[in-house]
Amino acid sequence: MSDVAGVIEVAGALSAAGGLGFAKVRAPRVFWSVAGLPVARVRFSLTYRSTMDVCGLTVQPSRLRAFMVRNLGRRQDVQPVPPRVRRVRGSSTGMRVTLRLPAGLEPADVAAASERLRHAWGVHSVHVVETKPGFVELRMTGYDVLARVKMPRRLPRTVSGPMVVPVALREDGTAFVRDYKKIPHSLTLGANQSGKSMFQRNLITGLAKLPVGLIGIDCKRGVEQRGYAPRLSALATTPEEASALLEVLIGEMEERFDALRDHGVSDLWALPAKVRPVPLVVLVDEVAELFLTAAKKDEERRDRMVMHLVRLAQMARAVGIYLEICGQRFGSELGKGATMLRAQLTGRVVHRVNDKQTADMGLGDIAPEAVFAVTTIAPDRPGVAVAGDSSGGWSRIRTPEMSPAEAVAICREYAHMTPDVAALAPFRPVVAVPSAASAPSLVKPVPATK
Repeated sequence: MSDVAGVIEVAGALSAAGGLGFAKVRAPRVFWSVAGLPVARVRFSLTYRSTMDVCGLTVQPSRLRAFMVRNLGRRQDVQPVPPRVRRVRGSSTGMRVTLRLPAGLEPADVAAASERLRHAWGVHSVHVVETKPGFVELRMTGYDVLARVKMPRRLPRTVSGPMVVPVALREDGTAFVRDYKKIPHSLTLGANQSGKSMFQRNLITGLAKLPVGLIGIDCKRGVEQRGYAPRLSALATTPEEASALLEVLIGEMEERFDALRDHGVSDLWALPAKVRPVPLVVLVDEVAELFLTAAKKDEERRDRMVMHLVRLAQMARAVGIYLEICGQRFGSELGKGATMLRAQLTGRVVHRVNDKQTADMGLGDIAPEAVFAVTTIAPDRPGVAVAGDSSGGWSRIRTPEMSPAEAVAICREYAHMTPDVAALAPFRPVVAVPSAASAPSLVKPVPATK
């Protein structure tokens, strides 16, 4: 009987080990929660002081502290002081530790040692975020969260708002969001098959669920944005239509400025809710199609469109009109006004590119150190990108996989939220209604009898 019990124990142990090995590969969240987090928590507690010491993240104690240790304590040697641990929290992706920095240390010192901390505690990555003066948060991830993207179920209260759209996942396990009230205009760059279209799908489906108007400009005959027609308030598929649509948007912007003047406010969100116009998001699929011309007679129209885009980027934020510019390249070679327009686009998202110059166009002027990160994106990881902003911060992100059919289905589901903007009525795309022939018959056939 004892032999049978021993066999059962061995079989159970082998099954548990096999289950953990399977979970580590196929379900990393489960493996981290069951095995990785407890081990990392114990390793962190046992080696924290020594790790901080060897990484140079300790300071000499104050004179008062040294005096008390020498005379009122156990007369032991005075040890360097590491940052004080204020809070430790575990999650399904990693672990977060809040540290109180002693006098003499700054967040940059901890960030410079993040790679050494990662190896010392055996985690996948360590990111340092300053939460408030004197406090930093170590965001550790137990595995590569960008390998299989799974968006957080809930967003923190600090990133919630009426114009906040979760689009991708950061490499520290948090959600990358587009907050149009903080970053009104954005530029997205990427080569073919880099995941740029996937980013657009996630952005459009997120916006489709909000009470905003979506305006599409897709000069590739609408092949990218035609499927989103049920949720679009306007769609331009040729340069001629785009020029007329931008002209109407300039007029809409001026009317909204008149409304702000009449109410004595300087921002759309300061207007009373009853008279507040609906926010508008302009989605330009390939910006180069608006700049490039095949004949000299089209240059006047090109210059007019560029001027309208620059005016919208400079002033339209206050009246709730936001720009999402996408393209493969966006540099001065496109023509007059390209550099001026790019300077107004605060948000930057750059996917895999074909050359370093394109990465410089997107991130070189706001986060030069992020250019190298863009050039190292592997071709077999579509959707991975580097996101930056004018503050100089940047991070790697990846959008969850979404097929075109899923994006179209979401736009159809929320078609009832499409606002009616009178000025945009001539550009409202026509949505095809299923014909009666394709619909199922409600008449039950009756067999003929002799």
